[in-house]
Amino acid sequence: MIEIVMFVGLGAAMGTLGGLFGIGGGLVAIPTLGVLFGLDQQLAQGTALLMVLPNVLLALWRYNQRNRISLRNALMLIIPSFCLAWLTSLWAVRLDAHNMRLGFVVFLVILTLFNLIQMYWRKGDFSPELRHPQWLWLLGVGSGVTGGLFGVGGGVIATPILTGIFGASQVAAQGLALALATPSTAITLVTYAVHGHVDWQLGIPLAIGGLASISWGVRLAHSLPERLLRSLFCGFLVICAVVLALKV
Repeated sequence: MIEIVMFVGLGAAMGTLGGLFGIGGGLVAIPTLGVLFGLDQQLAQGTALLMVLPNVLLALWRYNQRNRISLRNALMLIIPSFCLAWLTSLWAVRLDAHNMRLGFVVFLVILTLFNLIQMYWRKGDFSPELRHPQWLWLLGVGSGVTGGLFGVGGGVIATPILTGIFGASQVAAQGLALALATPSTAITLVTYAVHGHVDWQLGIPLAIGGLASISWGVRLAHSLPERLLRSLFCGFLVICAVVLALKV
């Protein structure tokens, strides 16, 4: 019983960070599960997905209540992302866990650099209509590959790309990113679960704690300046990469 309470509390902490950084908790949970609980990379990713999926569903439902998501644009992202996430996850569950962890560290470093560039990249005026929406499927492909391989990445990289390249407003980008992440997260979780890479006794309490706290993290995020928030996120990614690198 004490362990369950501890797991719920840990899930609440990760859910808060997930809401704060707009990442659903996955980038927080995977390093934590690998370092604190000694899970191999695939098991850490699969268990984190069990926590992330309900968080993303809740965030998508609440977001769509306030800001309607364009179904056409969402489908252009969702269809290729879903297919690529499924195919890539089938490959990911068969990879060597050590190499997977090394690849995840590299992914965190690239993600950090990407966000740092976004901090100083001057963006143009935003418009209700996306620029070059016919190329959204390419973003769906890239997001599906990273989501299927690492269990995270689709929604994390989609928002800055949608604002910086496609000219979406921040709220429109966040809604599309959530819509993009939901189906690919679900199919990736199913794949990992079928191959035994989910710790249900650990993941379910984490999910409960995350659901209880993610909304508070979102409110906290809206109270902070955007540059400070992005700086904190980059610092967090660097810490995760360094800690995981020491475990490789």
